[in-house]
Amino acid sequence: MQILKFGGSSVASATNIEQACTIIKNAIKVDKTIVVASAIGGCTNQLIEIGNLSANRNKGYVDLLDQLISRHEEVVALLGLSELNPLQTLMQELSEVCQGVFLLQELSLRTLDLIMSYGELLSTTILSHYLLHLGVPNVWIDSRQVVRTDHQYGNAIVDLEVTNRQIAKKLIDSPSRLYIIPGFIASNDLGITTTLGRGGSDYTASLLAVCAKARVLEIWSDVSGMMTADPRVVPQARPIPHISYKEALELSHFGARVVYPPTIQPVVSHNIPIKIKNTFAPNDPGTLIERNPPESNSKLRGLSSSGHIALLSMEGSGMVGIPGYSARLFGALASEKINIILITQASSVHTMCVAIDEESTARAKKAIDDTFAYEISLQKVEPLRVETGFSIISLVGDDLQQQSGTGGRMFEALGRRGINIRAIAQGSSEKNISTVVNTTDEGDALRAIHEAFF
Repeated sequence: MQILKFGGSSVASATNIEQACTIIKNAIKVDKTIVVASAIGGCTNQLIEIGNLSANRNKGYVDLLDQLISRHEEVVALLGLSELNPLQTLMQELSEVCQGVFLLQELSLRTLDLIMSYGELLSTTILSHYLLHLGVPNVWIDSRQVVRTDHQYGNAIVDLEVTNRQIAKKLIDSPSRLYIIPGFIASNDLGITTTLGRGGSDYTASLLAVCAKARVLEIWSDVSGMMTADPRVVPQARPIPHISYKEALELSHFGARVVYPPTIQPVVSHNIPIKIKNTFAPNDPGTLIERNPPESNSKLRGLSSSGHIALLSMEGSGMVGIPGYSARLFGALASEKINIILITQASSVHTMCVAIDEESTARAKKAIDDTFAYEISLQKVEPLRVETGFSIISLVGDDLQQQSGTGGRMFEALGRRGINIRAIAQGSSEKNISTVVNTTDEGDALRAIHEAFF
């Protein structure tokens, strides 16, 4: 068994769907296949906007909904499909749900999940029927019948035991060479539609790979695998043919948006390899992500960057030798559900600096200043200092601590370009060295480091 996941760009038009189906037809010659697909590109954001307009009694939602429906109907017509009754039924259901939201002037997370689910239901219905039109038998499975979650709408948590059991039963009850399944959507024990949050389609594919004991998970998008750097910024960037799970997760965490770490965790824990392939250049080798990639001449894999970073600095003599300050700082951020991207601390324990997303700075400052209000009033700790306009540049590779001079070469490359380093951190996994620079220097920094190492 193999799992093929197609992203929104791969099913965004009739031409793209035709290309995806060519890939699927070749795949089923090799092995039984489960295809997971996202909504057509941009559809989910449009559905969210439609839901919000409906809740605000803005009749503009009707025009936006008509545009979305027309886009799908155009794809169906260009594919040469006649009246597609299942598609018409889904469109009618979606219209009725939005009309209900409009009348009630209320959009709960539960209802929004239902509205968003139609993106994947529509795209996979078209995909399945076009394959049948081409003479390729397949079984369409509603993922809400097999992926079971809790009641946390918007970002539901999967019940792995029930999901595993239901997937196995479905595959046994409906034996086929090819299955088509919507990504991103699921249901709870009451049969109510839920969604899996960011990267949900990848997560669906990952879960299916584990439950079906697949030999490989292929993620098809519009890029030819992972690159040594973002080719839009570094023209000399080249594909990475092999990379370890840990290295891929490090690159993705700091900006290489090819895979989203939480969504592929199931296959990582079960040692199922992941292939990153390009729908529009299927003959390109792509990238194979695996536990133990082949040895290469260099243990350095690539560079990634992440912008819109803010630095929060806490200083004060009252922190020296007093336990618990770090826990209170992190607790204050956790209470606001603010993710810490990078941490660095002076050995004197007089200062501590953390990096977070810029959009969370106001909440972070209030939470931390409130937490340390007593120490601030005694002038043992300074009010939190917030600085914005930064980017994190990360050099990722295997066992960097054992590679003499790596940090020095990296900092020297930046120094030659006159780029100031604001903060430095090295992961305990020994897989990355990260530096914080001004966002205005991000492109130059990436090119300088790439030139020095690649």
